Amino acid sequence: MTQIGLMIEGQDGLNWQRWQRLLQAAEDFGFQCLFRSDHFTNNNPPDKDSLELWVSLTYAATATKRIEFGPLVSPVTFRHPSMTVRMAAAVDDLSNGRLVLGLGAGWQEREHNKFGVPFYDFETRYAMFTDALAITTRLLASQHPVTYRGRHFSVDDAVLLPHPARPAGPPVLIGGNGPEKTLPLVAQYAQEWNAVYASLDLFKQRSSRLDDMLQAQGREPHSVKRSLMTRVVYDRDETALNRKIEATAAGWGIKDGAEGLRAAGMLVGTGPALVEQLGRYAEAGVQRFMLQWLDQDDIDGLEQLAADVLPSFA
Repeated sequence: MTQIGLMIEGQDGLNWQRWQRLLQAAEDFGFQCLFRSDHFTNNNPPDKDSLELWVSLTYAATATKRIEFGPLVSPVTFRHPSMTVRMAAAVDDLSNGRLVLGLGAGWQEREHNKFGVPFYDFETRYAMFTDALAITTRLLASQHPVTYRGRHFSVDDAVLLPHPARPAGPPVLIGGNGPEKTLPLVAQYAQEWNAVYASLDLFKQRSSRLDDMLQAQGREPHSVKRSLMTRVVYDRDETALNRKIEATAAGWGIKDGAEGLRAAGMLVGTGPALVEQLGRYAEAGVQRFMLQWLDQDDIDGLEQLAADVLPSFA
């Protein structure tokens, strides 16, 4: 079954009122999931409302009953991995097993500087991420104390208590399209790979490469779920849609309108056009879509999107 869900930017004006409305909309309108970014600020000013990730996910665990949710993704630079995994295991149990633990290396220097969080070069952050994944997956999988000595993070006889209710805890998601850095970590540690703004051809290439890497690790290709996070530019009305296309293309410096946006990996169109594009990705192996929805107050638009798209994938 193809799963259709939402992704919102948690640093782009998210407050309690908006978060509550978005969670309720996802539940009521039939979306499969609602993911949010883990950022303190946007990359450029002005700064806006931004709910702390794990506080908001703890609320989501009790305020919803059906949808999956999680960070897309949580930077390892923000929190020691032993703290992140403790919170993730607890929130997953609280939600009766609906958390997906998206993890990443972190990329935005501005928010680190503003809040006094050290920001390192990419190679250091990648090494930190590797340590964090090793610690996270070992703690989730083991009911016995875990000792790990890493370059940046270590644990000594650490054990998660209470043990996660799910045998291996929440599934670990790694996002990104990089064939040399990201995909090898997916093949070693993750249960879900999330492609980001990937065109159809790029997704096919990276997914095939991941299959080869999984087999080299002794894992079956189907052991890792394939998902896609990308912008959706949608409206029922053609005139309103064209205005959104023009604004989005201008903001990205993209020519050729809708075709240029699609070439950049975005989903563009009225309901029938979106169904057709989603269907082609699904045929290529995408099992879950996280549709990036930027206007957090446009609940009516979400309801229209659900009505136009979700029945085709029920």
